[in-house]
Amino acid sequence: MQILIVDNNVEFCQVLLEYLNDQLDFTVIGVAHDGEAALVKIEELEPDVVIMDNNIPYLDGIGVLERLRTLELIKKPRILVTTAFGNDNILRQFSALGADYFLIKPFHLKVLVERIKLFSQKNGFLVLNESAASLEGAETQEQKVTKILHSMGVPSHYKGFTYLREAVLMYSKEDYLSGGLTKEMYPELAKKYKTTGTGVEAAIRNAVVAAWQNGNVTYIKNLCNPHGCERMPTNSLIIAKIAEQSKSM
Repeated sequence: MQILIVDNNVEFCQVLLEYLNDQLDFTVIGVAHDGEAALVKIEELEPDVVIMDNNIPYLDGIGVLERLRTLELIKKPRILVTTAFGNDNILRQFSALGADYFLIKPFHLKVLVERIKLFSQKNGFLVLNESAASLEGAETQEQKVTKILHSMGVPSHYKGFTYLREAVLMYSKEDYLSGGLTKEMYPELAKKYKTTGTGVEAAIRNAVVAAWQNGNVTYIKNLCNPHGCERMPTNSLIIAKIAEQSKSM
């Protein structure tokens, strides 16, 4: 079975590629990091299955499915959509546009493999809400944080989106103090993503600025200070407040 991976998280794509290529009868024939590139590769490579994250730049998952319907494909791939969170409206849109499966992140890779194998046995749209934490439908901490970032309007294709989410999760576990950001958290994230501490700090700042200028400013103000906050929050404040909010969800 030939598979195309579509996700803007380069690290995740590499992990998925290596895992799937180790499976019998599975071959990853391509990787795309945005919706426009995905459409090109679908036409060129004619994959059997497309594993596609909804939150990809330039053209999101829904946009890709809408465009696919206008293409005269000789071979139509099965579409497995992944996302950090979903709701009934999104599910209905994907179902109407012909998606086959819907899987909530994070998930076990072995679960993903099992569901792909079902493509040869079943037809139609199935909702698979199986988290890696196996919490019987409860949202994981990562899903909660992701939902907050989307509510703020942080662009998901920004590097700062990923760094900010990771920073919040680290803060929630370790309770870093403000002074620990530059000395501990940023260097740790830099090591993980093979960049610099200043690069991590700048990327998070760019993500916060983008949300403040073009996102849901009212939501951000209420998150940081329900009694009024007219200044753009600092990195340390936004990390602490997102962590606090996610724990109360």
